Amino acid sequence: MNRMRDFAPDAPDAAPFDAAFLHDPYPTYRRLRAAGPVLWRDDVFQGAWVLTRHADIELALRDPRFSSQRTGGWVKRIPGVDASLSGRRAQAGLDLFQRLFGSAMVFLDGADHQRVRKAMAAGFHPTLIRTLRADVERLTDELLDGLDAHAGFDFIAEVARPLPSRVIGLMLGIDREDEARFMAWSDDLAAFIGALQPTADQLRAAQRSLLQMVRYFDALLPARRASPGTDLVSRLLQAEAAGELRADGELLAQCAMLLFAGHETTRNLLGNGLYTLLTHPDAWARLRADEDGMTLAIRELLRYDSPVQYTGRRVATELTLHGTTLGRGDLVIALIGAANRDPERFADPDTFDITRRAGSHLSFGSGPHVCIGAGLSLLEADVVLRAVLRRWPTLRMLDAAPRWNGIAGLRGLAALPVSVS
Repeated sequence: MNRMRDFAPDAPDAAPFDAAFLHDPYPTYRRLRAAGPVLWRDDVFQGAWVLTRHADIELALRDPRFSSQRTGGWVKRIPGVDASLSGRRAQAGLDLFQRLFGSAMVFLDGADHQRVRKAMAAGFHPTLIRTLRADVERLTDELLDGLDAHAGFDFIAEVARPLPSRVIGLMLGIDREDEARFMAWSDDLAAFIGALQPTADQLRAAQRSLLQMVRYFDALLPARRASPGTDLVSRLLQAEAAGELRADGELLAQCAMLLFAGHETTRNLLGNGLYTLLTHPDAWARLRADEDGMTLAIRELLRYDSPVQYTGRRVATELTLHGTTLGRGDLVIALIGAANRDPERFADPDTFDITRRAGSHLSFGSGPHVCIGAGLSLLEADVVLRAVLRRWPTLRMLDAAPRWNGIAGLRGLAALPVSVS
């Protein structure tokens, strides 16, 4: 294999994925981008090509030579996994985890992806999302009404974590009393999916949580089959009955991943978004004076500090990119956070500018796998940030250096203490 350059973790010019990177990845992205367009890293998923430039990443997201079906090698190559498989039951559990994981729409290609996406699309139609605004506003007000901004509160714990869980729970038609379990399951999946070098312990925790999610939804299905509603689970059951979803766990896999994705990424958009606005007081003041700028501001928030920092693909057909041969089966990590700061795409990319119009961020992906829930995330961010701005125009952070979650791929804050002046 003709690797243009081998960046071992201890190489003098390697940009390490260390604690400093988890706190602020953008200096590392600049170094990687300057080093070359296609880089091999041994310290990423036991070896992967890394892309940092906007044009290359958009190509990887759109070109069918880059496959989304990557869970097999991802799961089974994690160090320590073989040693933990003591018996057929353990192996069967791992196989089931991989099969369910690989059945999620985000890990499907071609006709299978189109079929599953079509089955889910009605639940995320723009008209339907718009009708949810009143519910999102009600849920937001319920959370904000219970807070004492003068005493201070943690925005992540009190708003950013529970709100997306309640919204996706409303769409799926599930009980709010199970919210704590949903968030715990989501945390385990995020730690695994978002790790550049997942551990066997992270895999086992994610496996337990995904299987618990699936069992939870499996217990709901008999009642929904007997008395379907207008919720998303009922819609998916109708799609299964019509043959649009296979009766081999596809429906359960979509439900589980919707619960995870609908909560995790929006939580980080809300937290990262408020943090960025509060650390850029001119932007906060501008929105206070002209709230109509919120739509552009959220677009810039997504570009400036994306909740999803990377995604992966497998090379389906050998290809050459910038003179480097990518072999069939090679893993490719597309650093979305780096693409969103590419100076070839964005003028002055490290500047936060809520009036920016040029360039398109990749935080929701691109091509066939563009995020199906993008409209819902944008709605939640718009409602929450407007509500906070109106209620507490003098809001400020209580900690100048808040703690990040330490998850490379799903960047977000572990806490964001705030109060009014």
